Amino acid sequence: MSYLEKESLKIVGTRPIRPDGVDKVTGRANFGADMKMPGMLWGKIKRSPHAHARIVSINTEKAMALPGVKAVTTRADFPDIPPDKRSIGAMPHNLWDLSRNCMAKGKALYEGHAVAAVAATSPAIAEQALDLIEVEYEVLAHVMDVEAAMAADAPVLHDDIFTAGLDPKPSKPSNVSKMVRFVKGDVEAEFAEADVVIERRYTTKPVHQAYIEPHACVVSVSPDGQTTIWSSSQGQFMVRAYTSRIAGAEDNASIRAIPAEIGGGFGGKTIIYLEPVAYLLSKKSGRPVKIVMSREEVFRATGPTSGAVVEVKMGAKKDGRVTAAKAVLKYQSGAFPGSPVQQGCICGLAVYDLPNAEAVGYDVLCNRPKVAAYRAPGAPIGSFGVESCIDELARELGIDPLKMREINGAKDGTKAAHGPTWNNIGYMKTVEAAKAHPQLSVPLGPNQGRGIASGYWHNAGGESSAACHVNEDGTVTVTEGHPDIGGSRASMAMMVAEVLGIPFERVRPVVGDTTAIGFSASTGGSRVTFAGGMAVTQSAQKVVEELKKRAAIMWDISPEAVEWKDGKAVPAGANAGSFEPLDLAAIAAKSARTGGPISAEVQINAQGQAPGFTTHICDVEVDKETGHVKILRYAAIQDVGRAIHPSYVEGQMQGGVAQGVGWALSEEYIYDKDGRLENPGFLDYRVPVASDMPMIDTVLIEVPNPRHPFGARGCGEVPIIPPMAAVANAIADATGIRLRDLPMSPPRLRAALDEAEPLRAAAE
Repeated sequence: MSYLEKESLKIVGTRPIRPDGVDKVTGRANFGADMKMPGMLWGKIKRSPHAHARIVSINTEKAMALPGVKAVTTRADFPDIPPDKRSIGAMPHNLWDLSRNCMAKGKALYEGHAVAAVAATSPAIAEQALDLIEVEYEVLAHVMDVEAAMAADAPVLHDDIFTAGLDPKPSKPSNVSKMVRFVKGDVEAEFAEADVVIERRYTTKPVHQAYIEPHACVVSVSPDGQTTIWSSSQGQFMVRAYTSRIAGAEDNASIRAIPAEIGGGFGGKTIIYLEPVAYLLSKKSGRPVKIVMSREEVFRATGPTSGAVVEVKMGAKKDGRVTAAKAVLKYQSGAFPGSPVQQGCICGLAVYDLPNAEAVGYDVLCNRPKVAAYRAPGAPIGSFGVESCIDELARELGIDPLKMREINGAKDGTKAAHGPTWNNIGYMKTVEAAKAHPQLSVPLGPNQGRGIASGYWHNAGGESSAACHVNEDGTVTVTEGHPDIGGSRASMAMMVAEVLGIPFERVRPVVGDTTAIGFSASTGGSRVTFAGGMAVTQSAQKVVEELKKRAAIMWDISPEAVEWKDGKAVPAGANAGSFEPLDLAAIAAKSARTGGPISAEVQINAQGQAPGFTTHICDVEVDKETGHVKILRYAAIQDVGRAIHPSYVEGQMQGGVAQGVGWALSEEYIYDKDGRLENPGFLDYRVPVASDMPMIDTVLIEVPNPRHPFGARGCGEVPIIPPMAAVANAIADATGIRLRDLPMSPPRLRAALDEAEPLRAAAE
């Protein structure tokens, strides 16, 4: 059954109050750090002060002798993971790397790398015990930046990593863990035929997801091995699987992972850091163990996204048609392989119809925390280079930047450089909406500029489970397997209510733990409304079929003679007989006499996710005295498929813009010469606050995805992709100065203005 016709929808597309909203605004909701248990111990982790050091010895005797200390764990307690068990299904992380990230083995690979942990009766005693753990290090040379790590004489982090993707396979270990390449057409030949060719180099710094809630968990291991984990994460099944393998649990079934509410994640909580450590401490002590990271630990030891170098070369004809494009992307992966460079290669060029294109990416190890996903992982970095370069090319040709995108934009039938041929995409509709947006008519004053940038994210499907239960009073409970990080409880309840034809308030959505619902992949990749939505819709449709059968029993007619219409069972026609309609409550009240409880559960591996495209407009004003950039106006225009709950879609778009603006103007990791982070807190690592942002206008373009019953396509990750380039392009428009290195902070912009002033004076 399809619900693609918007006119037929009564609940989907409206804006009800979120079911979990009251608990959150009143402080009743339980987050990871809120959990307490009788007899609970407090865990703390000792971390390396060095960026790269061999661990010569660890002595824990003094810590164990401290009154109140009940357990100490080191790498010696962690099992080694055999090569054939280092991956789990479609889960992205290599478990051997993840295990060594949770607790260092042999070497500490970044400042903040865990080397030991304690559990004690109070946080103060645990902190004291950390100081009593004696670690002897042999400090090694370290390397922090991506191109330095790629150099032949760079310190090598791992002697068992050889660059994948090369033929023949290298004989020497390398910090370049892999090379990826996508190619379409003959790029070099078309560069030779182009009227204009430009080459540019752009750089970005690592930035953190900056979720407000630090990582936290409570783990209780009983004497028989049965385990319960409470933690804030983007996937309770991920927590169960990773903890089971890394900590050496008997099996997945022995672990019950319960998802707490989550205070932000943005991809940074699709990975674990604490749970295996707490598991081993609980197993040793026989008591529950709670670990909560400090903000400083979050910055020093959890995944930022990559810093990167992006080199872009573009060739075009005088009419603005881009004939060839090449991008080389070099991404930091941190201490272990796994940067999102492949997505950067895919997403940067996907916005355009390019007859000849090539993208080459390098995943590069360095002595920094292992990177984690950050909202459209990899895409904002690659798009910053490509969208800045296309703007520079437009200015070189004397063509309006928005017109440049109109000339070259991807449309139905375009074959992307990474393989797929687009169908049913809305990119050109976002360009058309941008052309008509009133912001383009606002006059710009002195030192003001306007920037345009576009973006693409492929979105995701995957494994989802859902259950729909009809209660005896006619209300409905829908259980899903995805932590709610962006309003998905509301969207799930809305889709179920739409199918059943009942009020939204009659549906209660629940996020089930690993024992309450079938396996569900993590919340990430902009997949939940799509994949989870398909699962809850199908479960509700099964319930409708059962309701029709129950009505048929009550009327003593054939189920085929019953229809479900506007939340009621009705005879399918005059031949079926004359009966008063039966609503859900009436059928539920008689369920014991017609076959028992009414419910349905569905497990799917959702396919058919649709890509998301967007175009942003940014107006800025530059204070040439201070280098400060003020965002005057911002418009985000996005193809959202079908906005199930438009307010939450708008919120996703506004949040993505705010994060992208921070990435563009102020956020960065700053290390000293010894590889120690100098700004591990929100006082010195500056994210935008409300006063930094204008009201962000959102324009929802709805091109329904025909593969989803309600037309949904992911919308959470697309909006963070264009802002960095949009801001850079606006600054260039305001000042005539092109900044190619992020962040474009006041000192950097002030220095660029100072450097340009003598040149400008000489030219005059």
